[in-house]
Amino acid sequence: MTPSDAPGGCPRVVLFPLPYQGHIEPMLRLAAAFHARGLAITVVHTETRAPDRRKLPVDYDFVSIRDGVPPELAESSDVAPFVLTLNRSCAAPFREYLAGARDVVCVVADVDWFAPLGVARELGVKALPLMTSSAAKFRMYLAFPLLEEKGYLPIRESNLDTDVKELPPLLVRDLHHERDATRHRAYADLLTHMVAEARQSSGLILNTLDAIEGTDISNICQDIVVPVFAVGPLHILSPSVDSSLLLQDRSCIEWLDAQPPSSVIYVSFGSLVSIDAHELTEMAWGLAGSKRSFLWVVRPRLVRGCESSELPAELREEVRGRGRIVSWAPQQEVLKHPAVGAFLTHCGWNSTLESILGGVPMICRPLGGDQLCNARYVCQVWKVGVRLVEVENQLTRGDVQLAVERLMGREEGDRIRERIRDLRDAAVKCTSKGGSTDASLQRLVDFIVSP
Repeated sequence: MTPSDAPGGCPRVVLFPLPYQGHIEPMLRLAAAFHARGLAITVVHTETRAPDRRKLPVDYDFVSIRDGVPPELAESSDVAPFVLTLNRSCAAPFREYLAGARDVVCVVADVDWFAPLGVARELGVKALPLMTSSAAKFRMYLAFPLLEEKGYLPIRESNLDTDVKELPPLLVRDLHHERDATRHRAYADLLTHMVAEARQSSGLILNTLDAIEGTDISNICQDIVVPVFAVGPLHILSPSVDSSLLLQDRSCIEWLDAQPPSSVIYVSFGSLVSIDAHELTEMAWGLAGSKRSFLWVVRPRLVRGCESSELPAELREEVRGRGRIVSWAPQQEVLKHPAVGAFLTHCGWNSTLESILGGVPMICRPLGGDQLCNARYVCQVWKVGVRLVEVENQLTRGDVQLAVERLMGREEGDRIRERIRDLRDAAVKCTSKGGSTDASLQRLVDFIVSP
Protein backbone atom coordinates (compact mmCIF):
# COMPACT_ATOMS: atom_id res chain seq x y z
CA MET A 1 0.00 0.00 0.00
CA THR A 2 1.22 3.54 -0.77
CA PRO A 3 0.56 6.47 1.58
CA SER A 4 -2.12 7.84 -0.75
CA ASP A 5 -3.91 4.48 -0.60
CA ALA A 6 -4.01 4.43 3.21
CA PRO A 7 -7.48 4.54 4.75
CA GLY A 8 -8.55 7.85 6.23
CA GLY A 9 -6.29 9.93 3.99
CA CYS A 10 -2.62 10.73 4.49
CA PRO A 11 -1.13 8.66 7.31
CA ARG A 12 0.64 10.61 10.03
CA VAL A 13 3.95 9.78 11.71
CA VAL A 14 4.80 11.29 15.08
CA LEU A 15 8.52 11.87 15.60
CA PHE A 16 9.93 12.48 19.08
CA PRO A 17 13.66 13.38 19.24
CA LEU A 18 15.74 13.48 22.41
CA PRO A 19 16.47 17.14 23.31
CA TYR A 20 20.12 17.16 22.25
CA GLN A 21 21.42 18.72 19.02
CA GLY A 22 23.00 15.48 17.84
CA HIS A 23 19.66 13.68 18.21
CA ILE A 24 17.35 16.40 16.86
CA GLU A 25 19.18 16.77 13.53
CA PRO A 26 18.91 13.14 12.33
CA MET A 27 15.31 12.86 13.52
CA LEU A 28 14.29 15.92 11.50
CA ARG A 29 16.16 14.54 8.48
CA LEU A 30 14.14 11.35 8.83
CA ALA A 31 10.97 13.45 9.07
CA ALA A 32 11.87 15.16 5.79
CA ALA A 33 12.50 11.79 4.10
CA PHE A 34 9.09 10.53 5.29
CA HIS A 35 7.38 13.74 4.18
CA ALA A 36 8.92 13.45 0.71
CA ARG A 37 7.32 10.00 0.47
CA GLY A 38 3.83 11.21 1.25
CA LEU A 39 3.57 10.91 5.05
CA ALA A 40 2.15 13.67 7.26
CA ILE A 41 4.54 14.78 10.00
CA THR A 42 4.08 15.77 13.63
CA VAL A 43 7.18 16.66 15.63
CA VAL A 44 6.74 16.24 19.38
CA HIS A 45 9.35 17.87 21.59
CA THR A 46 9.98 18.63 25.23
CA GLU A 47 9.92 22.18 26.51
CA THR A 48 13.63 21.77 27.23
CA ARG A 49 15.91 22.68 24.30
CA ALA A 50 13.08 22.75 21.77
CA PRO A 51 14.01 23.73 18.20
CA ASP A 52 12.63 26.99 16.83
CA ARG A 53 9.19 26.18 15.43
CA ARG A 54 9.64 28.90 12.81
CA LYS A 55 12.57 26.99 11.27
CA LEU A 56 10.49 23.85 10.62
CA PRO A 57 8.51 23.32 7.41
CA VAL A 58 5.13 25.03 7.62
CA ASP A 59 3.24 21.80 6.90
CA TYR A 60 4.71 19.99 9.91
CA ASP A 61 2.62 19.97 13.06
CA PHE A 62 4.57 20.77 16.22
CA VAL A 63 3.53 19.66 19.71
CA SER A 64 5.31 20.76 22.89
CA ILE A 65 5.30 18.32 25.81
CA ARG A 66 5.76 19.60 29.34
CA ASP A 67 8.70 17.86 30.96
CA GLY A 68 9.03 19.37 34.44
CA VAL A 69 12.79 18.79 34.54
CA PRO A 70 14.64 21.03 37.02
CA PRO A 71 16.87 23.49 35.12
CA GLU A 72 19.94 22.42 37.10
CA LEU A 73 19.49 18.82 35.94
CA ALA A 74 18.89 19.88 32.32
CA GLU A 75 22.11 21.92 32.39
CA SER A 76 24.22 19.24 34.08
CA SER A 77 26.52 16.72 32.38
CA ASP A 78 24.67 13.81 34.03
CA VAL A 79 23.01 12.49 30.88
CA ALA A 80 21.55 9.24 32.27
CA PRO A 81 19.70 10.85 35.25
CA PHE A 82 18.42 13.58 32.92
CA VAL A 83 17.09 11.08 30.36
CA LEU A 84 15.57 8.84 33.05
CA THR A 85 13.81 11.86 34.56
CA LEU A 86 12.54 12.92 31.13
CA ASN A 87 11.03 9.48 30.55
CA ARG A 88 9.27 9.50 33.91
CA SER A 89 7.90 13.02 33.52
CA CYS A 90 6.90 12.87 29.84
CA ALA A 91 5.08 9.51 29.79
CA ALA A 92 1.74 10.87 31.05
CA PRO A 93 1.56 14.03 28.87
CA PHE A 94 2.65 12.01 25.82
CA ARG A 95 -0.07 9.45 26.53
CA GLU A 96 -2.63 12.26 26.80
CA TYR A 97 -1.50 13.69 23.47
CA LEU A 98 -1.34 10.40 21.56
CA ALA A 99 -4.67 9.12 22.86
CA GLY A 100 -6.37 12.20 21.38
CA ALA A 101 -4.41 12.38 18.12
CA ARG A 102 -5.97 11.37 14.79
CA ASP A 103 -4.59 9.47 11.79
CA VAL A 104 -1.37 8.51 13.62
CA VAL A 105 -0.07 5.21 12.22
CA CYS A 106 3.37 5.23 13.80
CA VAL A 107 5.52 6.83 16.50
CA VAL A 108 9.24 7.14 15.78
CA ALA A 109 11.08 8.15 18.93
CA ASP A 110 14.71 8.30 19.90
CA VAL A 111 15.81 4.94 21.31
CA ASP A 112 16.35 6.72 24.65
CA TRP A 113 12.59 7.49 24.81
CA PHE A 114 11.61 4.08 26.19
CA ALA A 115 8.54 5.39 28.06
CA PRO A 116 6.85 7.15 25.08
CA LEU A 117 7.65 4.14 22.89
CA GLY A 118 5.95 1.95 25.49
CA VAL A 119 2.93 4.28 25.54
CA ALA A 120 2.56 4.00 21.75
CA ARG A 121 2.79 0.21 21.90
CA GLU A 122 0.17 0.03 24.68
CA LEU A 123 -2.19 2.25 22.65
CA GLY A 124 -1.84 -0.03 19.63
CA VAL A 125 0.28 2.38 17.55
CA LYS A 126 3.41 1.11 15.78
CA ALA A 127 6.46 2.12 17.79
CA LEU A 128 9.87 2.42 16.13
CA PRO A 129 12.97 3.53 18.05
CA LEU A 130 15.63 5.46 16.10
CA MET A 131 19.24 4.80 17.02
CA THR A 132 21.00 8.05 16.14
CA SER A 133 24.43 6.63 16.94
CA SER A 134 26.25 3.72 15.29
CA ALA A 135 25.19 0.10 14.91
CA ALA A 136 28.33 -0.82 16.85
CA LYS A 137 27.10 1.32 19.76
CA PHE A 138 23.69 -0.38 19.71
CA ARG A 139 25.45 -3.77 19.86
CA MET A 140 27.18 -2.45 22.97
CA TYR A 141 23.76 -1.62 24.44
CA LEU A 142 22.54 -5.15 23.73
CA ALA A 143 25.68 -6.67 25.26
CA PHE A 144 25.85 -4.46 28.37
CA PRO A 145 24.72 -7.13 30.90
CA LEU A 146 27.20 -9.60 29.39
CA LEU A 147 29.98 -7.00 29.57
CA GLU A 148 29.29 -6.62 33.28
CA GLU A 149 29.05 -10.37 33.78
CA LYS A 150 32.40 -10.93 32.03
CA GLY A 151 34.08 -8.30 34.19
CA TYR A 152 34.81 -5.76 31.45
CA LEU A 153 32.57 -3.26 33.23
CA PRO A 154 32.87 -1.32 35.43
CA ILE A 155 36.30 -0.67 33.90
CA ARG A 156 39.53 -0.87 35.88
CA GLU A 157 42.89 0.70 35.08
CA SER A 158 44.34 -2.80 34.74
CA ASN A 159 42.01 -3.88 31.92
CA LEU A 160 41.85 -0.78 29.70
CA ASP A 161 43.77 -2.44 26.86
CA THR A 162 42.00 -5.80 27.10
CA ASP A 163 40.29 -6.98 23.90
CA VAL A 164 36.51 -7.24 24.22
CA LYS A 165 36.24 -10.60 22.47
CA GLU A 166 32.45 -10.37 22.27
CA LEU A 167 32.61 -6.99 20.43
CA PRO A 168 35.63 -6.91 18.14
CA PRO A 169 37.53 -4.66 17.39
CA LEU A 170 36.85 -2.84 20.67
CA LEU A 171 39.13 -2.63 23.67
CA VAL A 172 37.76 -2.08 27.18
CA ARG A 173 38.83 1.58 26.97
CA ASP A 174 36.43 2.01 24.00
CA LEU A 175 33.34 0.98 25.95
CA HIS A 176 30.93 3.67 27.10
CA HIS A 177 31.64 3.76 30.81
CA GLU A 178 31.09 5.79 33.94
CA ARG A 179 33.85 5.61 36.53
CA ASP A 180 31.59 6.83 39.33
CA ALA A 181 29.59 3.88 40.74
CA THR A 182 26.34 5.85 41.10
CA ARG A 183 26.52 7.16 37.54
CA HIS A 184 27.39 3.67 36.27
CA ARG A 185 24.25 2.22 37.84
CA ALA A 186 22.11 5.05 36.43
CA TYR A 187 23.52 4.38 32.95
CA ALA A 188 22.96 0.63 33.32
CA ASP A 189 19.37 1.29 34.43
CA LEU A 190 18.77 3.49 31.39
CA LEU A 191 20.15 0.83 29.02
CA THR A 192 18.03 -1.89 30.63
CA HIS A 193 14.86 0.08 29.89
CA MET A 194 15.99 1.11 26.41
CA VAL A 195 16.94 -2.39 25.25
CA ALA A 196 13.82 -4.00 26.76
CA GLU A 197 11.58 -1.55 24.92
CA ALA A 198 13.54 -1.87 21.65
CA ARG A 199 13.10 -5.65 21.75
CA GLN A 200 9.30 -5.22 22.10
CA SER A 201 8.99 -2.49 19.49
CA SER A 202 7.59 -2.78 15.97
CA GLY A 203 11.08 -2.46 14.50
CA LEU A 204 14.40 -0.64 14.84
CA ILE A 205 15.73 2.22 12.69
CA LEU A 206 19.50 2.69 12.43
CA ASN A 207 21.25 5.82 11.20
CA THR A 208 23.95 3.86 9.40
CA LEU A 209 24.57 1.95 6.17
CA ASP A 210 25.90 -1.36 4.87
CA ALA A 211 29.04 0.13 3.31
CA ILE A 212 30.27 1.26 6.72
CA GLU A 213 28.72 -1.12 9.28
CA GLY A 214 27.46 -4.13 7.35
CA THR A 215 28.77 -6.69 9.85
CA ASP A 216 27.35 -4.87 12.89
CA ILE A 217 23.97 -4.47 11.19
CA SER A 218 23.89 -8.21 10.45
CA ASN A 219 24.76 -9.03 14.06
CA ILE A 220 21.92 -6.85 15.33
CA CYS A 221 19.48 -8.56 12.96
CA GLN A 222 20.52 -11.91 14.44
CA ASP A 223 20.16 -10.66 18.02
CA ILE A 224 16.68 -9.10 17.92
CA VAL A 225 13.52 -10.47 16.34
CA VAL A 226 12.01 -7.18 15.12
CA PRO A 227 12.65 -5.78 11.62
CA VAL A 228 15.78 -3.61 11.30
CA PHE A 229 15.95 -0.68 8.87
CA ALA A 230 19.40 0.81 8.16
CA VAL A 231 18.50 4.12 6.51
CA GLY A 232 21.59 6.26 7.10
CA PRO A 233 23.33 8.49 6.80
CA LEU A 234 20.21 10.57 7.28
CA HIS A 235 21.95 13.88 6.62
CA ILE A 236 22.17 13.21 2.86
CA LEU A 237 18.80 11.53 2.32
CA SER A 238 16.65 14.62 2.61
CA PRO A 239 16.79 18.43 2.40
CA SER A 240 18.37 20.19 5.34
CA VAL A 241 16.17 21.57 8.09
CA ASP A 242 17.86 24.23 10.24
CA SER A 243 17.43 22.59 13.63
CA SER A 244 20.51 24.13 15.21
CA LEU A 245 20.11 25.28 18.78
CA LEU A 246 23.06 27.66 18.19
CA LEU A 247 23.34 30.52 15.70
CA GLN A 248 25.48 29.57 12.69
CA ASP A 249 28.21 31.96 11.56
CA ARG A 250 28.03 31.60 7.78
CA SER A 251 30.85 34.05 7.18
CA CYS A 252 33.23 31.12 7.53
CA ILE A 253 32.05 29.80 4.14
CA GLU A 254 33.22 33.01 2.45
CA TRP A 255 36.55 32.65 4.26
CA LEU A 256 36.88 29.04 3.02
CA ASP A 257 36.13 30.20 -0.52
CA ALA A 258 39.39 32.16 -0.45
CA GLN A 259 41.55 29.20 0.71
CA PRO A 260 43.47 26.74 -1.53
CA PRO A 261 42.02 23.22 -2.01
CA SER A 262 42.51 20.74 0.86
CA SER A 263 44.52 23.28 2.88
CA VAL A 264 42.29 23.92 5.91
CA ILE A 265 41.94 21.93 9.13
CA TYR A 266 38.36 22.12 10.41
CA VAL A 267 38.12 21.78 14.20
CA SER A 268 34.88 21.14 16.08
CA PHE A 269 33.86 19.16 19.15
CA GLY A 270 30.11 19.19 18.58
CA SER A 271 27.37 20.78 20.62
CA LEU A 272 27.83 19.02 23.96
CA VAL A 273 31.46 18.02 24.66
CA SER A 274 33.51 20.23 26.97
CA ILE A 275 37.27 20.43 27.51
CA ASP A 276 39.42 22.07 30.18
CA ALA A 277 41.20 25.40 29.74
CA HIS A 278 44.62 23.72 29.47
CA GLU A 279 43.46 21.59 26.54
CA LEU A 280 42.04 24.65 24.76
CA THR A 281 45.37 26.45 25.10
CA GLU A 282 47.49 23.46 24.01
CA MET A 283 45.24 22.81 21.03
CA ALA A 284 45.43 26.45 20.02
CA TRP A 285 49.23 26.58 20.16
CA GLY A 286 49.42 23.19 18.42
CA LEU A 287 47.32 24.48 15.54
CA ALA A 288 49.42 27.65 15.42
CA GLY A 289 52.63 25.59 15.39
CA SER A 290 51.39 23.40 12.54
CA LYS A 291 51.60 26.46 10.23
CA ARG A 292 48.39 25.26 8.55
CA SER A 293 45.22 27.25 8.04
CA PHE A 294 42.33 26.25 10.29
CA LEU A 295 38.65 26.92 10.94
CA TRP A 296 37.85 26.33 14.61
CA VAL A 297 34.43 26.20 16.27
CA VAL A 298 34.83 27.60 19.79
CA ARG A 299 31.22 27.53 20.95
CA PRO A 300 29.78 28.79 24.24
CA ARG A 301 30.67 26.51 27.17
CA LEU A 302 33.26 24.57 25.18
CA VAL A 303 35.57 25.08 28.17
CA ARG A 304 34.24 23.46 31.31
CA GLY A 305 32.74 26.01 33.67
CA CYS A 306 33.12 28.95 31.26
CA GLU A 307 30.31 30.58 29.33
CA SER A 308 32.76 31.81 26.67
CA SER A 309 36.42 31.18 25.82
CA GLU A 310 39.01 33.75 24.85
CA LEU A 311 42.33 32.78 23.28
CA PRO A 312 45.48 34.67 24.35
CA ALA A 313 46.10 37.89 22.41
CA GLU A 314 49.58 36.77 21.35
CA LEU A 315 48.12 33.57 19.88
CA ARG A 316 45.45 35.46 17.96
CA GLU A 317 48.21 37.60 16.51
CA GLU A 318 50.27 34.50 15.63
CA VAL A 319 47.47 32.97 13.54
CA ARG A 320 46.10 36.18 12.05
CA GLY A 321 45.08 35.53 8.45
CA ARG A 322 45.29 31.74 8.61
CA GLY A 323 43.11 30.97 11.61
CA ARG A 324 39.36 31.58 11.62
CA ILE A 325 37.43 31.12 14.88
CA VAL A 326 33.61 31.02 14.97
CA SER A 327 31.07 30.18 17.66
CA TRP A 328 29.14 27.73 15.43
CA ALA A 329 29.42 26.64 11.80
CA PRO A 330 27.21 24.99 9.16
CA GLN A 331 29.22 21.79 9.53
CA GLN A 332 27.78 19.72 6.70
CA GLU A 333 28.50 22.55 4.27
CA VAL A 334 31.98 23.02 5.70
CA LEU A 335 32.87 19.34 5.29
CA LYS A 336 31.79 19.41 1.65
CA HIS A 337 33.95 22.46 0.93
CA PRO A 338 36.97 21.77 -1.32
CA ALA A 339 39.24 23.88 0.92
CA VAL A 340 38.86 21.50 3.88
CA GLY A 341 41.56 18.83 4.02
CA ALA A 342 41.19 17.41 7.55
CA PHE A 343 38.71 17.34 10.42
CA LEU A 344 39.90 17.47 14.04
CA THR A 345 36.86 15.95 15.73
CA HIS A 346 35.51 14.41 18.92
CA CYS A 347 34.09 11.58 16.73
CA GLY A 348 30.43 12.00 17.51
CA TRP A 349 28.46 9.78 15.13
CA ASN A 350 26.90 12.62 13.11
CA SER A 351 30.33 14.22 12.67
CA THR A 352 31.87 10.88 11.69
CA LEU A 353 29.24 10.21 9.02
CA GLU A 354 29.45 13.76 7.68
CA SER A 355 33.23 13.52 7.44
CA ILE A 356 33.09 10.19 5.58
CA LEU A 357 30.46 11.43 3.12
CA GLY A 358 32.52 14.60 2.62
CA GLY A 359 35.62 12.52 1.95
CA VAL A 360 37.51 14.37 4.72
CA PRO A 361 40.02 12.33 6.81
CA MET A 362 39.86 12.72 10.58
CA ILE A 363 42.12 13.57 13.50
CA CYS A 364 40.30 11.90 16.40
CA ARG A 365 40.08 13.24 19.93
CA PRO A 366 37.26 11.20 21.53
CA LEU A 367 36.34 12.27 25.05
CA GLY A 368 33.63 9.81 26.11
CA GLY A 369 30.38 8.07 25.19
CA ASP A 370 30.07 6.66 21.68
CA GLN A 371 33.04 8.77 20.54
CA LEU A 372 35.45 6.15 21.89
CA CYS A 373 33.89 3.35 19.84
CA ASN A 374 33.62 5.54 16.74
CA ALA A 375 37.29 6.55 16.93
CA ARG A 376 38.35 2.88 17.10
CA TYR A 377 36.48 2.17 13.87
CA VAL A 378 37.79 5.33 12.17
CA CYS A 379 41.44 4.62 12.98
CA GLN A 380 41.70 0.83 13.18
CA VAL A 381 38.91 -0.60 11.01
CA TRP A 382 38.22 1.88 8.20
CA LYS A 383 41.69 3.47 8.62
CA VAL A 384 40.49 6.90 7.52
CA GLY A 385 41.94 8.89 10.41
CA VAL A 386 44.61 9.13 13.10
CA ARG A 387 44.27 9.24 16.87
CA LEU A 388 45.37 12.50 18.47
CA VAL A 389 46.11 11.02 21.89
CA GLU A 390 44.65 8.30 24.10
CA VAL A 391 41.70 9.64 26.06
CA GLU A 392 43.37 9.28 29.48
CA ASN A 393 46.44 11.29 28.45
CA GLN A 394 46.72 15.05 28.72
CA LEU A 395 46.93 16.75 25.36
CA THR A 396 50.05 18.69 24.38
CA ARG A 397 50.66 21.08 21.50
CA GLY A 398 53.24 18.62 20.18
CA ASP A 399 50.52 15.94 19.89
CA VAL A 400 48.45 18.29 17.73
CA GLN A 401 51.35 19.21 15.45
CA LEU A 402 52.35 15.56 14.99
CA ALA A 403 48.79 14.44 14.15
CA VAL A 404 48.36 17.29 11.66
CA GLU A 405 51.65 16.42 9.96
CA ARG A 406 50.71 12.72 9.75
CA LEU A 407 47.36 13.45 8.15
CA MET A 408 48.13 16.49 6.00
CA GLY A 409 51.53 15.26 4.81
CA ARG A 410 52.44 12.73 2.14
CA GLU A 411 52.85 8.93 2.50
CA GLU A 412 50.52 8.11 5.42
CA GLY A 413 48.26 11.05 4.57
CA ASP A 414 48.01 9.99 0.92
CA ARG A 415 47.01 6.44 1.92
CA ILE A 416 44.36 7.72 4.33
CA ARG A 417 42.94 10.11 1.73
CA GLU A 418 42.69 7.29 -0.80
CA ARG A 419 40.86 5.05 1.68
CA ILE A 420 38.33 7.70 2.67
CA ARG A 421 37.62 8.45 -0.98
CA ASP A 422 36.90 4.75 -1.52
CA LEU A 423 34.69 4.62 1.59
CA ARG A 424 32.84 7.75 0.49
CA ASP A 425 32.22 6.28 -2.97
CA ALA A 426 30.85 3.06 -1.45
CA ALA A 427 28.58 5.08 0.85
CA VAL A 428 27.31 7.21 -2.04
CA LYS A 429 26.48 4.03 -3.98
CA CYS A 430 24.42 2.77 -1.00
CA THR A 431 22.46 5.99 -0.75
CA SER A 432 21.86 6.44 -4.48
CA LYS A 433 18.53 5.42 -6.01
CA GLY A 434 18.28 1.63 -5.89
CA GLY A 435 21.09 1.33 -3.32
CA SER A 436 20.72 -0.55 -0.04
CA THR A 437 19.88 2.57 2.00
CA ASP A 438 17.33 3.80 -0.53
CA ALA A 439 15.71 0.35 -0.59
CA SER A 440 15.68 0.13 3.21
CA LEU A 441 14.00 3.53 3.50
CA GLN A 442 11.26 2.51 1.07
CA ARG A 443 10.82 -0.76 2.95
CA LEU A 444 10.44 1.26 6.15
CA VAL A 445 7.76 3.54 4.65
CA ASP A 446 5.86 0.51 3.29
CA PHE A 447 6.06 -1.06 6.75
CA ILE A 448 4.73 2.08 8.46
CA VAL A 449 1.63 2.40 6.23
CA SER A 450 0.84 -1.31 6.09
CA PRO A 451 -2.17 -2.52 8.17
